[in-house]
Amino acid sequence: MVTLGNLYCGFLSVGFAATGQFKNAAILILIGMMLDSMDGRLARMLNVDSELGKQLDSLADIVTFGVAPSFLVYYTYFFQFGLLGMAIAGLFPLFGAYRLARFNISSSKTSLNYFVGVPITAAGGILAILTLFGDKIPHIFTTVVFTGMCFLMVSKIRIPSLKEIPLPKYGTIVTVFLGCILYIIYIKGTKGQFPYLIYIATPLYIAYLAYRFVKGKSKKHD
Repeated sequence: MVTLGNLYCGFLSVGFAATGQFKNAAILILIGMMLDSMDGRLARMLNVDSELGKQLDSLADIVTFGVAPSFLVYYTYFFQFGLLGMAIAGLFPLFGAYRLARFNISSSKTSLNYFVGVPITAAGGILAILTLFGDKIPHIFTTVVFTGMCFLMVSKIRIPSLKEIPLPKYGTIVTVFLGCILYIIYIKGTKGQFPYLIYIATPLYIAYLAYRFVKGKSKKHD
């Protein structure tokens, strides 16, 4: 269910981007990141981890962190280059799909220590954040980051896995970061910039906090 929620966030993000609500589209990608961070561990906690779930997770990642960010970048900047801009924007999900396929066939032992290339989740999230604060960031910088993320995803560069970072430290950083994003949504929502999105983000964040609390308790009892 969490994976399907992640996939739905990607679909909604594309819809918001197409109607010019770019900040809402970026926020939905970040919400998808939050759900993506929960689904695998939650499935293992509930003992419902399966091969079907892994395939659905990859499909959701392509949509939410590949297709949705590329649409977002196209509608906010690349659209002015016409078909060329659309063609360039379309490269991002292609590189991301290759990155996911390569990861899926790699050995599980390797993935515990490091990632080969930047994960599509991180790449898509970075583009979403750049778009969220696009009025303060030059478009040329976003273009450079977009191009860099495409090549870094398919590169052979070894990226240290966040699984090696102790969970309380890393989890706290992620929780605080998502809380700050939620606060921005709330502030902007009072000004009418994020209509109804606060009602979606708030319960999801509460569910994420509950998940963190339950996971922390289960680790202490192990």
